[in-house]
Amino acid sequence: MSDDDFMQESDQEYDFDYEDDEEEESPDVDVENKYYNAKQMKQSNPEEAIDEFIAVVALEKEKGDWGFKGLKQAIKLEFKLKKYDEAIEHYAELLTYIKSAVTRNYSEKSINNMLDYISNSNDPADMACMERFYDMTLEAFQGTNNERLWLKTNIKLAKLWLDRKEYGRLTKSIRLLHQACQKPDGSDDLSKGTYLLEVYAIEIQMFSETGNNKKLKALYHKSLRVRSAVPHPRIMGIIRECGGKMYMSEENWKEAQSDFFESFRNYDEAGSLRRIQVLKYLVLTSMLMKSEINPFDSQETKPYRNDPRIVGMTDLVEAYQRNEIHRYEQILETHKAEILSDPFIREHIDEVTRNVRTEALTKLIKPYTRFTLGFIAEQLQISVPEVQEILGFLILDRKIRGKINQKDGTVEVASKSDVERMESMREWSTQFEGLWKTVLSEGEGYRLDDPAIGSGGMQVGYEELVRKGAKGKGREA
Repeated sequence: MSDDDFMQESDQEYDFDYEDDEEEESPDVDVENKYYNAKQMKQSNPEEAIDEFIAVVALEKEKGDWGFKGLKQAIKLEFKLKKYDEAIEHYAELLTYIKSAVTRNYSEKSINNMLDYISNSNDPADMACMERFYDMTLEAFQGTNNERLWLKTNIKLAKLWLDRKEYGRLTKSIRLLHQACQKPDGSDDLSKGTYLLEVYAIEIQMFSETGNNKKLKALYHKSLRVRSAVPHPRIMGIIRECGGKMYMSEENWKEAQSDFFESFRNYDEAGSLRRIQVLKYLVLTSMLMKSEINPFDSQETKPYRNDPRIVGMTDLVEAYQRNEIHRYEQILETHKAEILSDPFIREHIDEVTRNVRTEALTKLIKPYTRFTLGFIAEQLQISVPEVQEILGFLILDRKIRGKINQKDGTVEVASKSDVERMESMREWSTQFEGLWKTVLSEGEGYRLDDPAIGSGGMQVGYEELVRKGAKGKGREA
């Protein structure tokens, strides 16, 4: 047999007929085509697109993936167009698919995405519909005995109340979640440690925002003792961030710096954009600690040194560590919007600024024993009342020995040599007075009845010595 004959025979023997298969698949093809046609109409004609998506559901003989997809698209459009009744009705129908029509993982992911979609709305008019969606979801998950999904949905609802600062509703949600994460005897169920930590994180955020530091501190330490969970790094980032803010309110800069660093590391691991803001907090605490170590020298923070989102804080900490007050003030003014937009930084940056000015003032007045407030204000480029406030703090804190003459606007500072001389004379006078009393009081014919010879007289003598001996040759400004 020739090769041509063989090929002809093979063509006849293996000839396939595709006509029957196309007829069998035509219903699914029609449903699929209708679904994608409806998707193309979403932007141009959303009303008609809704009708088309609902028609996709009607075309399926049995509940399946295409009907589930059609309902999802229709609900999102109805919610966007404020057709709340239709959205609720179709969402109730969508929830019937989760029992058997679609896979468990697919249904869980789809429901979570749906709740995320409606939760992103900031329109108060959407709230009633939003609450109804959550209630229906929780009821549906209870009906399927799926405790895991019930917990995740309740946690999502609690986050919604936290974002909207509805602390009354949030407290009720947290109470339900705590009960769900406990054993019948009231102790924490260690098998639900991951969910418990997520609940703790939400509650800690609530206490941080409401300023309830007592409860925050107790819950913060309690959350760090949970060892039965493998939490998402984002959750630990939240807990550590709130811990850092708590320590900042107590002016415990060292612990605050440690917590902010751990928070940044966890956020960075989770890929959260929150890491940038927490890195700014870390820089802030480094300046408040008066640390000489640049926070960007560590391996974790070094890649962000030149990040444009944080360049203002980078320049600020460098100027701070070099005690360059004019550059510090200039950077603060240039990046004012970026740095002071965060309420937490705005609350503490004044303390940093005062530290910079205090260091600069102390260095400036070192050679002088007398100067005017106006001179210091001009050199530091700040107001006279600010200079007076800083000097008052230094005098009260005994960091300098001096007196402020508010009437003349002058300041007199005792030089170091004068202070040492006065202290030596005070010690010498005390010892001499003790010797005087011991020798003369025990001698015959001598008594300390005369006030002029007693301790008062000695004090007068001491003060006279001080006045004569304390005249230094300090400079004046």
